[in-house]
Amino acid sequence: MVEKDRVILLLTAASYRGKAFAAAAEKLGIEVVYGVDIADELAEAWGVRLPLRFTDPDESVERLVEFCQERPAEAILSVDDSGSLIAARASARLGLAHNSPDSARAARDKHVMRQALRDAGAPTPAFQLFSTADDPQAIAESVPYPCVVKPVLLSGSRGVIRADDPQQFVAAFDRLKRILQEVDGSDDVLVESFIPGVEVALEGLLTDGELQVLALFDKPDPLDGPFFEETIYVTPSRLPETDQAEIRARTVEAARALGLRHGPLHAELRLHEGRAVVVEVAGRSIGGLCSSVLSFGAGMSLEELILRHATGMELSGAPREEAAAGVMMIPLPGAGLLRSCSGVDQAKAVPGIADVQITVRPGQILVPLPEGASYLGFIFARAETPAQVEASLREAHGRLEFVLTPELPILGTN
Repeated sequence: MVEKDRVILLLTAASYRGKAFAAAAEKLGIEVVYGVDIADELAEAWGVRLPLRFTDPDESVERLVEFCQERPAEAILSVDDSGSLIAARASARLGLAHNSPDSARAARDKHVMRQALRDAGAPTPAFQLFSTADDPQAIAESVPYPCVVKPVLLSGSRGVIRADDPQQFVAAFDRLKRILQEVDGSDDVLVESFIPGVEVALEGLLTDGELQVLALFDKPDPLDGPFFEETIYVTPSRLPETDQAEIRARTVEAARALGLRHGPLHAELRLHEGRAVVVEVAGRSIGGLCSSVLSFGAGMSLEELILRHATGMELSGAPREEAAAGVMMIPLPGAGLLRSCSGVDQAKAVPGIADVQITVRPGQILVPLPEGASYLGFIFARAETPAQVEASLREAHGRLEFVLTPELPILGTN
């Protein structure tokens, strides 16, 4: 009996992506083993073969190496940012194709990323690194305004706050300090100059350092703060080709600066005065359920494309389908206890809407940005043009109704 190709996927128990990868693996005849950030005592109940502790990278790497020595894998991929450095270190130990540990760290740590981009001469905001132990009143007199206060490791815009003057800066700094204390994160606080302009997201695939652009998403809602909750992604981009070429060039430049050479890439950039400024680059694919709006070749999902690439299968160029597509990450209307959700069937009936998935349930406590890092769900649309996709997403969102209790005393909301 011929053994299947095997790929190990690292993810957290809260990840949305497991089912999509499982479906793609079944289609391709690939065995997927999930390395899940979960306590050993819960692994059996959850059916997890390979429990890991992302907070203990050394032990996680050893477990991965031992597992692969008995059951060799073609690749180790991290679905989430939190497992990317572990995947890189284990892959290096096993001689598997992957980004180097140094490049994985640069794509994970926002301060290391900023240093690498600056040193390579890539467009990047001015930045300074501080500690939560520093005096925000003293710092507030020296930083430029407007600026953005952010953590170096958290993802999903969690803890990212804009400040336009010293008073706002002190409040933002103190708020981020409380968030970091709550999640037991780093003590580092990164302060960057705010870059105005249109923001986009680029989805790509790297092979020996060569970038294949899979999709370029417009973000039609302005992301000007004070918090940076993302909502609508639409592809193909409606930007002029000169702007798109600039975005592609700066993404390639950023990947090289960070040392990223292999596997999926997700980049966020802003267009400012004709130049694309890198917000961040991650050595992973797009998060949440957003990948389901992408289809390549003859109905190939993004997850299938990633698994094919990881195992050396034929990609055949894999162009994205021509129809416009988009997703709305449904924003939280506020903080509190979700009582009910209605209007889903009415939203699904909007022309162009492919699906509506509500990922929260009544009884859940909703925590908005900057403390929280989740959405109510996702709306997916397909149409002939990007403008039609955007209009369908907005109309469908307008038909949804969420009822919350009065605001709860959640950290930082008072």
